[in-house]
Amino acid sequence: MRIGELAARAGTSTRTLRYYESRGLLPARRGENGYRTYDEDDLKLLRQIRTLQDFGFDLEETRPFVECLRAGHPEGDSCPASLEVYRRKLGELDAVIEELVAVRATVGGQLARAERARDELAADAEVPGGPEPVCELGGRTR
Repeated sequence: MRIGELAARAGTSTRTLRYYESRGLLPARRGENGYRTYDEDDLKLLRQIRTLQDFGFDLEETRPFVECLRAGHPEGDSCPASLEVYRRKLGELDAVIEELVAVRATVGGQLARAERARDELAADAEVPGGPEPVCELGGRTR
């Protein structure tokens, strides 16, 4: 197949395919007419790259998977280098999850504090002579 058909079937652009080719991720084969030619293996390779990128892998991190596919492994992720990329990515994800858990705890604490402050202000407002509630947007509530 030619580059336009491959791009359409892979759900990408010809420009992206040329970029992958320039980075050595996609083979640069040419027919007798000078046109780039591709086959089903190239489509599988592109789908692997796209899937990994959808999962947050950067383009260079896909290289071991591409090389594994080219070596004849059916899924492209059973080679030692691919496994190492998976391990490294899981470590990165674990670190992000830990950070998000900490941020969530902080935001949850801020929300609880703000709700207590709101409730205290409302209780004070009900006491004769207590402060008049002020809207957080800058106006009075009454």
